[in-house]
Amino acid sequence: MPKIKTNRSAAKRFRKTGSGKYSFSKSHASHILTSKSPKRKRGLRQSQVIKTCDMKEVRRLLPNG
Repeated sequence: MPKIKTNRSAAKRFRKTGSGKYSFSKSHASHILTSKSPKRKRGLRQSQVIKTCDMKEVRRLLPNG
C-alpha cells in the first residue's frame, strides 16, 4: 500500500493552529506597496483562519497535519 502524500503547495500556504484549525497569510502584501493605503497594508499583515466550509478540502490536501 503506498503512503499518502501531502500536497506540497498547500503545505507551504497553510499552518495548523493549536486548536486544529488552519491559518494562512493573505496575498498581495509583497510588492507595489506604494499604491496601497496604510489601512489595507495593516490588514494584509494579519494571518487568517480557514473558513469551516473550506476545511474539508484543506484536510484532504494535508493528511499528515
